[in-house]
Amino acid sequence: MSEASEAAETEAFARLLRELKDRSGLSYGVLAKRLHMSTSTLHRYCNGSAVPVEYAPVERLARVCRATPQELVELHRRWILADAARGRRAEQTEVVGAVEPGPAAPHEPDGRERERAGESEGRTDDVDEPVVVDTPRTLTPPARPRHRRTALIASAAAAAVLGVVALTVHPGFGGGDTTADRQEVGAGATTSGAADTGTPSATSSPSAKGHKPSASATASATESGTAGPGKGPAGSSGGGDTGTVPLTVGTRPYVYDSPCSQHFLVDSEPAQVGPPASEETATRWAAAYGAVSSDEQEVALTVQGTGAQTVVLEALHVRILSKGAPLAWNDYSMGVGCGGGVDTKSFDVDLDNGSPTVTVKGGQRDFPYKVSESDPEVFYVVAHTKAHDVRWDLTLDWSSGSRRGTVHIDNSGTPFRTSADVGRPGYDYPLGTNEWIKRES
Repeated sequence: MSEASEAAETEAFARLLRELKDRSGLSYGVLAKRLHMSTSTLHRYCNGSAVPVEYAPVERLARVCRATPQELVELHRRWILADAARGRRAEQTEVVGAVEPGPAAPHEPDGRERERAGESEGRTDDVDEPVVVDTPRTLTPPARPRHRRTALIASAAAAAVLGVVALTVHPGFGGGDTTADRQEVGAGATTSGAADTGTPSATSSPSAKGHKPSASATASATESGTAGPGKGPAGSSGGGDTGTVPLTVGTRPYVYDSPCSQHFLVDSEPAQVGPPASEETATRWAAAYGAVSSDEQEVALTVQGTGAQTVVLEALHVRILSKGAPLAWNDYSMGVGCGGGVDTKSFDVDLDNGSPTVTVKGGQRDFPYKVSESDPEVFYVVAHTKAHDVRWDLTLDWSSGSRRGTVHIDNSGTPFRTSADVGRPGYDYPLGTNEWIKRES
């Protein structure tokens, strides 16, 4: 992709941010304060000189500016493209820096080399021994017996070769806080899959881009894969393009319509539980306390093709892995005093149903969808229960030309888990306080 196209994607993202900011009527200072970021950082996002490494602050900005559901989806799409463009630029810069050789020492005929060596040693006799060309005079060793001088120069040559080798094999780029810090936005996607073309099974371990942990992939003749939080390939094999799943799935397991919308069940008393988590820290907070989503869980799926070829997303299914009695734990709210949330287009899953299905909600269009590298889609799935503790995951059916398969989507290798809050004690963390307060019934 050309630099002009990458710059255009970044500018399109920044332009939509500016439109939302201008429409809100808020100054940069006021808006930055509400978003808990510096004014200069917000200004760089809006003028296109920087792209956020996580989507969470972008979504908070959009909701503060009262973006419509359609604008939220479009903003997420533009952020994905701008973040990918930023990653490509960083990749190219670091790879060039890693492989660019330094200036080579000039080579002179043997006679001139011996003459220069003789001058540096303070003599003019023609001695047939190895020399170092253009070495600074202050580093030239004094005259010594022939075997000692030869060993010294051989050591220097070996060190120089090792330096060149180290520079040549150094990775072009390393981990960073991207998005992929995006994904979580947290952990890497664990995937497996292959096209159903009868390709023999194979195993590979590609690395997800940016700060995301590596994603493992196992290919088989029948397509299957598993995707967790972050952006990672939905599967690959060692057999070339015919053995790779042509899409990626990035997962955010805890999406806040507002801080007040997210509740967790925790098997601990308030004194042992830290302050509430923001959306970007919810995954780590839940892992630290063994928390489970209370009553409802909203999951965001970012699906993107890996090339120019269109991939058709045929259907999204829910699988119930276990269902039991609700957890007898305490309920903790991640926010208080929030206004009404935005009615986002989403897919609804009633986990209490005997055979739950993924249904459209809030004007969401049903499947099929089409994606490619330049045209991703973002889906919000809201799963809820009023009577059970449920472990569940999702499967996404896809096709591309004569190839087709299924990607399994979960929470970083473990099922999503949502439990009903049935008469459990509830706790809030009001603004201006530093402790959990029991919620009035």
